[in-house]
Amino acid sequence: MTDTTIRIAMVAITKHGASQLKSIAPQMPEADVIVSEKFAAIADEVPNKSTVYSGALSAQIGNFFADYDQIIFFVSLGAVVRLIAPHLKSKDIDPGILVVDDAAQFVIPVLSGHVGGANAYAEKVAALIGATPVVTTASDVGKTIPVDILGRELGWKVEAPKINITRVSADVVNEEPIAFVQEAGSRNWWTRPTPLPKNIQLLNSFADVDLAKHKSILWVTDSDIDQGVWDDLKERLVVYRPPAGQV
Repeated sequence: MTDTTIRIAMVAITKHGASQLKSIAPQMPEADVIVSEKFAAIADEVPNKSTVYSGALSAQIGNFFADYDQIIFFVSLGAVVRLIAPHLKSKDIDPGILVVDDAAQFVIPVLSGHVGGANAYAEKVAALIGATPVVTTASDVGKTIPVDILGRELGWKVEAPKINITRVSADVVNEEPIAFVQEAGSRNWWTRPTPLPKNIQLLNSFADVDLAKHKSILWVTDSDIDQGVWDDLKERLVVYRPPAGQV
């Protein structure tokens, strides 16, 4: 998903939040501005597409979840948690939820940090407004492999049961020995400015994996994988499928 196709909303309901939204909106012309009737004047003062709603904000959240991919709230974190709680379904479909504090010092990705892209978007918004992104996802904090979205920007598709992704992600962030086997796809998948963690061993073939040593395996391949391999490895394997012919 490119920035031009991401549907973004900025929402404010308080005086300070509306003020921050007003100052930030021109820097994010792609974002829709949503304010309560009390601050309707702001909708006329910003260049963005704007919506003024009436009634309780809680009544709007369902539509927000359906209409937007990233929702930036200029509302307290606790209030946002209570507002979104009844609408949560799955990290695979929930939008990214971000909170900007009243002083615009911090941008907090609250929901769908990885799959929904909130972590990456929080860093983008923070850079635009000179704030600090408060990212708490273990793989981001630990500067290691995000198992559930690795290679997404390269078109890689994850192939594994959800329990495998959960178990292998835990092994990665807990610094267990991990075999990263790459038999296909681009070699430019490590994009962090920090070195690859020492617990990740790069291998060119699945045959080189030491099942007695490696707790989990990340396997980038275009080969067919026999069901027996999945059965033998149980919850230790996550496979990535790059686009055909990618180098």
